[in-house]
Amino acid sequence: MMYLFSGLVRCALLFAASNVLAFAQATNLPTWYAFQHEHVLGTSLEFKFSARTADQAAAAEAAALAEIDRLGKILSGYDATSEFSRWFATRGEPVRVSPELFAVLALFDTWRERTGGALDASAEVAGRLWKTAAQRQRVPSSEELAAAVASAQRSHWRLDAGAGTATHLTDAPLMLNSFAKSYIIDRACTAALAAGHLATAVVNLGGDLVVRGAEGDTIAIADPAADAENDLPLTQITVRDRAVATSGGYRRGVEIGGHWYSHLVDPRTGLPVDQVQSATVVAPSATDAGALATALCVLSADEGLRLAASWRDVECLLLTSDGRRLVSAGWKAFETQPTSTAFPGVHAAAAKSGGANTATAAAGGDPAFEVVINLEIANVTGGRARRPYVAVWIEDKDNFPVRTVALWFKGPRWLPDLRSWYRADQMRAMAEGTQITNSVSSATRGSGKYTLKWDGKDQFGKPVAPGKYTVMIEAAREHGTHQLVHADLDTSGTTQHVNLPANVELAAISVDYRRKATAR
Repeated sequence: MMYLFSGLVRCALLFAASNVLAFAQATNLPTWYAFQHEHVLGTSLEFKFSARTADQAAAAEAAALAEIDRLGKILSGYDATSEFSRWFATRGEPVRVSPELFAVLALFDTWRERTGGALDASAEVAGRLWKTAAQRQRVPSSEELAAAVASAQRSHWRLDAGAGTATHLTDAPLMLNSFAKSYIIDRACTAALAAGHLATAVVNLGGDLVVRGAEGDTIAIADPAADAENDLPLTQITVRDRAVATSGGYRRGVEIGGHWYSHLVDPRTGLPVDQVQSATVVAPSATDAGALATALCVLSADEGLRLAASWRDVECLLLTSDGRRLVSAGWKAFETQPTSTAFPGVHAAAAKSGGANTATAAAGGDPAFEVVINLEIANVTGGRARRPYVAVWIEDKDNFPVRTVALWFKGPRWLPDLRSWYRADQMRAMAEGTQITNSVSSATRGSGKYTLKWDGKDQFGKPVAPGKYTVMIEAAREHGTHQLVHADLDTSGTTQHVNLPANVELAAISVDYRRKATAR
C-alpha cells in the first residue's frame, strides 16, 4: 500500500509540474530556466533566467557567456595573454587601456582610500608570502612581513582619465579578483537581459550574485562552519534588483604547524585576517557588494559595520570568529525563514531537514555519525563545460529509495535523463519543488568539487534504523554519457571509507561513514 500511495503521489506531482510548465508556455508567461557551468574563471557559474521561451533563455545564456569570456580576456590575472597581464608586464610608460581595465583600476584606487588601505590589489604580495611559508611550514618572519607591507603600500599605477592611460609603476604582484568577479557578473547579467528579453536574470559566479528584473530571488547564505552543499544555511534572504556578495576565509587558506590561516590578508599588516569568519553584503551595485564583503572581512567588526552604514541602500551580515552574528539596521527586511526541505531543482539541497547543524541528525540513527559523499565533476573539455545532471540518493537493503540527497537538473522535462533515479521510484523528491527559486551566496567555491551529507533520515524527516544502505550516484549529460555508481554501507557504528571508480562525468568519488567532523 505504501508503494502504491507513494507512486500515485509522485505521478501526480510530476503531472502537476508538467502542467504548470505547459500552462506557462501556452499563455506566454515567463518560465524559469537554469544553466550551470564549471571551470569558469576558476569557479562554478550558474544562470537562472525568467523567459517566455527556451530560445530566449538560450540566447541570454550565450550572450552572458560571451561577455564573461570577453571580460576575462581583459581582467584575468591568471591568463598570460589577458590585457591586464600584458599591461602588468610594462613599467613606467603610459599605456592606453580598455575602458573596462581602466574602470577596475580606478575602483581599486577609490576603495583603497575608502577603507584606509584594507582593500588593495597588492594584498597579493602578502598572499604569496603566506603560500610560500606554508610550503616551508613556518610562519613568515617579522622582517618578511614588514617588507611585504612596505611593498604593498606603494602606489602601483597612475591613471590619466583624459588620455585613458594607465602607467604601471612597481614590480609588486597584483590581482584584480576583488573587483573583477563583481564587475564581470554585473555586465554578464546586463548582456543576458538584453539578448534574451528576459523578465529576470540571476547570475551566480562562485557565490557572488546579481539579481536584475521584475522578479526577486531567494538566496541562502552559506554557513562558514558547514562543509557540505546540503548543510543548513546560516540564513536566507529575498532580494530584487540587488547584488549579493559573501566573503570569508573558511574555504581557502593555508595550514602551518597545524594552524589554519585564511587566504584573506590585511595589506596593512601582512597578516591573515581572523576576526570575521564571513561577511555578506546586499547592495544595488555588484562592485560595491563585492568590495564591501571583502573589506568587512579585513576590518574589525565594528569598523566594518560603520563602513557599511555609511553607504546608502547597503545592508550586511557578519559572523565573527567568536560566534557573534552582527547585522546592519536594515538587514532583517531582506531575511526570510529557510525552508525545511531541500532547495529545489538545480540547486540540490542547500537547506534540508536535519543536517550537520541539527542535534537530531544521525546517519542510520547514530547521532555521532554522518555519511559524507564527495564528488568531483570531470573537466571533460579542459575548459568551461556544462555541469551534468546529477542525482544522489539512498536505498535500503531491499532497494527501496529512502532519501534523495541531491538532485541537479534543469526542470521536470529533463528528469527522465536520470533514468536510474527516475526508475528507482524517486519522484517523491518532486514534493520538495520543481521551481528553480533558490540560490546560494558563499565565499568563492572551487570549481567542480562538491560535498554532500546524509543525515540518516528518510524523505519525510524520520530517522531510519541502523543497517545496510546503498549510496547511489548518477550523472547524465545532454547529448552525452550516462553514468551510475554505488557504494554499500553498514550504518551500525563502524567507520567506513569507499573510493568509487572515476568515470567520464565524475573525476573522483568517495563515500564515508564517519564520526561527525568538528568545525575548524
